[in-house]
Amino acid sequence: MEMTDIFSALIPSETSVLILIAYFGYLGLAGSVLPGKIVPGTLLSDGSRIHYRCNGLLTLLLLVSLLMAGISLGLISATVIADKGMELLSTTFYFSILVSLGLYVVGCKSRERGSSLKPHVTGSFIQDWWFGVQLNPQIIGVDIKFFFVRAGMMGWLIINLSLLARSFQTDNINLSVILYQFFSAMYVIDYFFYEEYMTSTWDIIAERLGFMLIFGDLVWIPFTFSIQGWWLLENKVNLTKGAGIIICLVFFIGYVVFRGANGQKHIFKKNNSTPIWGKPPKVIGGKLLASGYWGISRHCNYLGDLLLALSFSLPCGARSVIPYFYPIYLLILLVLRERRDEARCSQKYKDVWAEYCKLVPWRLVPYVY
Repeated sequence: MEMTDIFSALIPSETSVLILIAYFGYLGLAGSVLPGKIVPGTLLSDGSRIHYRCNGLLTLLLLVSLLMAGISLGLISATVIADKGMELLSTTFYFSILVSLGLYVVGCKSRERGSSLKPHVTGSFIQDWWFGVQLNPQIIGVDIKFFFVRAGMMGWLIINLSLLARSFQTDNINLSVILYQFFSAMYVIDYFFYEEYMTSTWDIIAERLGFMLIFGDLVWIPFTFSIQGWWLLENKVNLTKGAGIIICLVFFIGYVVFRGANGQKHIFKKNNSTPIWGKPPKVIGGKLLASGYWGISRHCNYLGDLLLALSFSLPCGARSVIPYFYPIYLLILLVLRERRDEARCSQKYKDVWAEYCKLVPWRLVPYVY
């Protein structure tokens, strides 16, 4: 892409704005009217709960079906996202800034005292805008934080499908493209199949909604997680069958560890007496799970996530570091987060955490770290 094209893409086009409006409009409507399991969120400090309608998978499948119908009828282009990638990136970035500013203003003016909407204002505009003022701001009864996470994950898949359509147009379909597309699609579908697990994650229950989370959900997830797909459009990689089998094993092991660890923790939070791997769970101090994956390492879920991220990049070969941006970034992020988790848990659980660490000495990678 020429520099003039890059600079022109920094200015939102009418097409990119309309795509974004249509996308958010669809998600808002479908998320509100389609049937789905109503999941109670974590109990907040004031004793209240937010209830989430977990119909993300149905919303995603309907969206893909509508897009396929529109493409077959000639109403939309299958490659419009691939064609307008930079414009959509810049438009979404500007949107993230505007929304975070709007939430800052509304949050500062809020007189609500409940945990969800109570304003937490430090007096520093940059800090309050970046980290957010309210825990769970809502619009028309929709939790905006949960909505944006859903938008980001679905956006990643929609971008990939458009890139896949472009690959078909340019006759650039090979094992590398198929593996990347399959792995990432499975990850997104799995995410929405287990969408209720998201309701108990740290981002949802503890992080206020500011620019950091909004940018992460709407820009970072869909546009950086798809770097491998963009790279494979311009770079053909011919994988051997042996390499393909090894990459599939990395994905499979990563998925089993990631889904298994997160599933065990979610079930434990709902009912701490549910058997794990066929046995009663071992609980330290009545609070900390030390069975299953959580008895192997203290952050086994991070290990699974890293293996999955690596499997998304391995189909791109070893000619460039660019497709490995995501797993490299995730490794740095999760190591730093793991250290913050350790410090926070040590302060929160004190002697109970020390006992857990003696029982489970490995922090991230069993028998290594």
